[in-house]
Amino acid sequence: MSERSLFLDRGIGETRGVVLLDGRPERLLIERDGDDQATRLGARHIARVRKVEPAFASAFVDLGGVEALFSFKPDARPVEGQSLEVEIRTEPRLGKLATVRVIGPAQGAPRPLAAPPSMAEQLMNFARGVDIIEGREARQVADEAEAEALDIIHPLPGGGNIAIEPTRALVAIDVDIGERKGNDVKRVTRAANLAALAAAGRLLRLKSLGGIVVIDLVGRGHDGNALLTAARSAFSPDNPGVAIGPVGRFGTMEMTIPRRAPPVAETLCDATGALSNLTLALRLIRAIDNEGAAQPGARLTAVCAPAVAEAAKPLAMKLAARIGARFTIRPEPASARERFDVSAS
Repeated sequence: MSERSLFLDRGIGETRGVVLLDGRPERLLIERDGDDQATRLGARHIARVRKVEPAFASAFVDLGGVEALFSFKPDARPVEGQSLEVEIRTEPRLGKLATVRVIGPAQGAPRPLAAPPSMAEQLMNFARGVDIIEGREARQVADEAEAEALDIIHPLPGGGNIAIEPTRALVAIDVDIGERKGNDVKRVTRAANLAALAAAGRLLRLKSLGGIVVIDLVGRGHDGNALLTAARSAFSPDNPGVAIGPVGRFGTMEMTIPRRAPPVAETLCDATGALSNLTLALRLIRAIDNEGAAQPGARLTAVCAPAVAEAAKPLAMKLAARIGARFTIRPEPASARERFDVSAS
């Protein structure tokens, strides 16, 4: 039976929540100071229908200066100007609006009705009755979850690996076991495919990826029923909304997974795919905070790239309120952008 554990890291400028599934990161929730709470999952609003698109069975709604989208059934077409009570169903992501579900009719101008669940509340929904672990252990778990969420290639238990790469159209997953020969090839490929499906379910939730997913299985002559059963089990936590197709003639399995939050990489990275200055600044501040806790009386010096130092300025003021003004952040033009050094004196 699978076991889940919960971790909450309350950092400077950022709160991170992690769900572990049998000791491995399954979900990573990130909330940064200044994030728009209006479009967080679960927030409720009175919205006004701004525009109806009958050809797409969709309508745009105004949440009060923020736009969102919802789909309607032919017999429930809304009227432009109508007020509705809605709840955020999926958060906005790059190039896409948030989507809402309609709760019912409402009165009045667009306005918020209920804030989204807190990070702790979200975590508890994934594993009811499980205590949330905070502090140093939570920070380490969150750091490890971030690193795994950004990886492309992931090892499989028993050998082999899967590569997960999102594209504009879909998420491609490739299963690889390398060169295998001998009488046990069929057994090895079957085991690798079953392990890959279990790993894919966990990793897509960790990376917050969804939409159309295509898994390129290894080998030939697949046991379609066994793989379909394994896929349903692996992706059951993503329901409702999961649809899984049979193994195709070319050895691929296709499915659709609901998108509910932006991809983790979209939060952590900039438009080029590199870690953003803010992400690096948050890591720098955590490193200073950790060193300050380890050496309470020491003065600390952090050396980093100028762009990271600039992004860290507002965070440094908050950190000073926590550990005191006993650290200096020194920009160094020769420093590699993704590297920094924290030393004590």
